[in-house]
Amino acid sequence: MLNYESIKPYLFKFQPETAHHIAETVLRLPNICQIPFNPFLESHFINDASLKQEIFGKTFLNPVGLGAGFDKNATMIRGIQILGFGFTEIGTVTPKPQPGNPKPRMFRHVEEESIQNAMGFNNDGAYKVIKRLKKRYPFTTPIGINIGKNKITAEKEAINDYIHLIKAFDGLGDYFVINISSPNTPGLRDLQNEVFIKNLFSQAKKLTNMPILLKIAPDMEIEDAVSLTKMAVESGADGIIATNTTIDYSLVKHPKTIGGLSGAVLKEKSFQIFDAIAKELYGKTVLISVGGIDSAKEAYKRIKAGASLVQILSGIVFHGPDMIMNINKELITLLKADGYSNINEAIGADRK
Repeated sequence: MLNYESIKPYLFKFQPETAHHIAETVLRLPNICQIPFNPFLESHFINDASLKQEIFGKTFLNPVGLGAGFDKNATMIRGIQILGFGFTEIGTVTPKPQPGNPKPRMFRHVEEESIQNAMGFNNDGAYKVIKRLKKRYPFTTPIGINIGKNKITAEKEAINDYIHLIKAFDGLGDYFVINISSPNTPGLRDLQNEVFIKNLFSQAKKLTNMPILLKIAPDMEIEDAVSLTKMAVESGADGIIATNTTIDYSLVKHPKTIGGLSGAVLKEKSFQIFDAIAKELYGKTVLISVGGIDSAKEAYKRIKAGASLVQILSGIVFHGPDMIMNINKELITLLKADGYSNINEAIGADRK
C-alpha cells in the first residue's frame, strides 16, 4: 500500500466527507470484483492463534473491528477485511432511506486528532442494504448490523423501526447493535431509558437468534450508564458497546455546535464509562470498547479492563490503514510479554 503519511496532506485538502467518499470508492472495488480470500492480498490481515477467540459461536481471528458509521451501506465489507479488521459493523441502517443532515456535517480537528460528525444516519435504507448482504453473507469475518430509527419516526413509534429491522435482517449478520445513542437524530438519546429498553428487548429476543447488543453514549452519568446497561443485560441484551460519540464540545479548541466528537479526545471519557460498566458486567456479558483507541497500548488497556473486542474508526483518518495491522502485531507482543498464550487469558485481567 502507499505510504499514508505521503498522501494524507492531499486527502486533508478535501472536505472530510469527500475524503470518505474517495476511500469508499477504493474499498468498494474488492466487493465489486468479488475478490476471494487470498493470503497474498491479505498482507495486512493478522491471523495469529494468540488473537483468535470464539464469541457468539463465531470465530474472531483478531479483536480489532471497524466501528459503525464508516461502512453505512455494506458496500466495503471485503475491502475492510483487506485493511486487517477482524470484524466489521455496518450501518447505522434505518428502515427507510434517508439523506441525513444538511452539509457540511463532518469536520476534522487535526490538532486533537478527532472528528466531529453530524451525519444523521444517512443511509440507503434496509431494502438496498439487505440486497447487498444477501450477496456477501456469510463472510469470512463476522459482520455486525447497527440499526436505528428514521428521523421522521416519532419517539412513541420508535420501537416499531427497531422491530422491523430485526425481522428484516434476521440471519444476514452475526449480531445486531441497537443504536439509541447517536447525538445526530433528534430525540434518539431520550430512548436511553429503562422502559424503552425493557420493552424493546422483550420483543426483539422473540424474533431472532442473533445476539443483540446495546450501544450507549459517553455523556450519561456513570451511575446511570451502569444502571441502564445492567438492566439491559437483565432484559436480554447479549452485550454492551461503550461508547458512541460525545457532545462534550469543551474537548476541542474550535468545536462546531452540531454533531458528536470521536477520536483521541474521546479516549478518557469513553474509557471511564467502559471501566465502570465492566466493573459491574465483566463475566456476565460480552463487552466491546470503542472511543479514542489508536494504539495497541490503548487497545490492550481496554482488553484487560474487560473488553473482548475493540473497535476503531476515527484513528484511521489520522494514522492510516497500517494502524490496524500494527495494533494487532503489537497486541501479540504484549500478550507474550505478560505470559499469555491467547487473548482470552488477558480479557478482564485487571478485574481478576
